[in-house]
This record gives sequence, structure tokens and C-alpha cells, in this order.
Amino acid sequence: MDRTERFYLIERLLRERKVVRRAEFLKELGVSLATFKRDLEYMRDRLHAPIAWSAQKQGYELVATEGTGPAFELPGLWFNESELHALMTMQQLLADVEPGILGPQIEPLRTRLEALLNRGDAAAVELRRRVRVLRQAGRRLPRAVFEAVASGVLRRQRVRITYDARSTGERSERVVSPQRLVLYRDNWYLDAWCHMRDDLRTFAVDAIARATTLTDAAEEIDDETLDRRLGSGYGIFSGEDVQWAALRFTPGRARWVAHEQWHPLQRGTFERDGSYVLEVPFSDPRELMMDVLKYGADVRVDAPEALVKLHADEVARMARSAGATGSSEP
Repeated sequence: MDRTERFYLIERLLRERKVVRRAEFLKELGVSLATFKRDLEYMRDRLHAPIAWSAQKQGYELVATEGTGPAFELPGLWFNESELHALMTMQQLLADVEPGILGPQIEPLRTRLEALLNRGDAAAVELRRRVRVLRQAGRRLPRAVFEAVASGVLRRQRVRITYDARSTGERSERVVSPQRLVLYRDNWYLDAWCHMRDDLRTFAVDAIARATTLTDAAEEIDDETLDRRLGSGYGIFSGEDVQWAALRFTPGRARWVAHEQWHPLQRGTFERDGSYVLEVPFSDPRELMMDVLKYGADVRVDAPEALVKLHADEVARMARSAGATGSSEP
């Protein structure tokens, strides 16, 4: 670890353990006694850290100060109040996106940020009251699975997973080389090279029953290939056979849809009658069709022909389902 990381670790150990022996510091920091002494000297002289040796307790501790000297600040946390607000808001958003997943990792930083922010006029607690993220269809996932998958992604190691495919109801054991984690519509997905299928696959992390990080290095797939195979279509579904859908929205609905992003490469045009034609690429129509159907009669599929027919068939099936429900005896 570099010197700045050691500074943070020294402070954290002192705050958590209150009194820390020299041998404990050397073990945790993994440095020589001379390096440790230089770190302490720098923290005391340059950063005004109130670290003192207690002969009685045979260890180092943080001592109370009169409040007249310079404030103790670690490098990287010299933020003004607006920057602190932004950081705390980001932390709150992350916590709300997946409660508990990132908590242990960011708790030390959150505590430090709150302490700094509370020196200003606005208390950090206001951020929790005033910022809210409402999750609509997020699925819960075990922390152990998420941590194993994330570790594989960041450390570039293979992961053995037990995967429950919801489309077929089948469970499989497979080894994957994680490439990247994707947060999409309140749910986490793993883009990975599947060694069982010998191909790229996207896995819903919440459908992984068990995950174990292996020591084998992950197979590396370049970003261009990942984007071409997994990012060119619509939504989370992958494929290289990309087509373009033309969706025509009524003038009333156009005022909303024209400001929405359905895909990074989308194209949109207002017609003379006020309707709006949205064009998006897709390789698998399932997710696109779900988004189209939620607009009911306010949207019409203009192209391609296969998607026009699929939309018509789905509308007809919905009509039959509604008719069958309405005709049933009470």
C-alpha cells in the first residue's frame, strides 16, 4: 500500500482500537519500524494528527486537543461543504440502490465525511431525509454472492457459480471469467465468458445461488468485443444480429418519450401531426416488446415486419385473455 493508504489505516486503527501497540502497527501496515516512524512524524508535523505514545498503556493513541491548533485532516478529504454534500448524496444513492451490499466497504468513509460535513451549517442527516430512491422491481441478492462476483471482476479471477436459469427453470454448475458488472433497471448483471458454453453470456446476479472465487486467472475479452456482442442490442439481451425498430407514439405520449433514452444510439423524429417516431436497435425482441406494450394504444410498431407481427400477436393474445376473464361466471 502507498503512504496515503497507510495514513488512513493508522487513523482507522487508532479510532477502532483506541490504543495500538507498535507491533500491531507494523503487522497491519507491513512496513519497517523506520518507515512507520517517518509516517508518524509526517502525520504529526504536516497533518496535525494528535497521535501520542502512552507509556502507561504501552501503545499509541489519539489524544484530545484544546481546539486552538490547526485541524487534523487526511489527504484527499480537503473538500468544501458543497463537495461534501455531493459525496454524501452519492453515498446515499449507492446505499439505496442495493442496501447492505456496499455498507461495510464505505462505512469508514461515510463516517469521516459526516464528521467533516457537520462542521458546516447543514447536518448530514438532512441528506437521508431529503434524498430518496424508490426501487420498483429490484430483486434481492445474497451479499456473499455479490462480493464473490465483484471480487472476481476486480481481481480478474474466474468464479464458479451455481446458476438458476429463470427462462428454463434449470440449475447448472459452471465456471465463468467475469468481465464487468452492470446495474440495469435496479438489478445487477454479470457479463462473463462462460467456459461451459465457450461463449459470452450475461447472468442475473440474483439468480446465482452460490459463487466461489477461484485462483485461476480470468479469460480476458477486449472492450470492443464486449460492446459489440453485449451492448449493441436493446436492454440486457445480447446478440450481434441487430435490427432497428421504428416505434410511432401519439402526440400526447410523444411529449414524454421524446425526452427518454431507450438506447445510446437511438434516433427520434417529430412528425407533422405531433407524433414521434423513435428508432432503436435490438437483437432480441423480448425486452423491447415489454416496453412497447406498457404504452398500450399510444404506440404503434412500424418496422421491421417481424416486430410488427409480434406486436399484433401480443395485443391479440392480451385481448383474448381479457375477454376470457371478463366472461367468467362470478
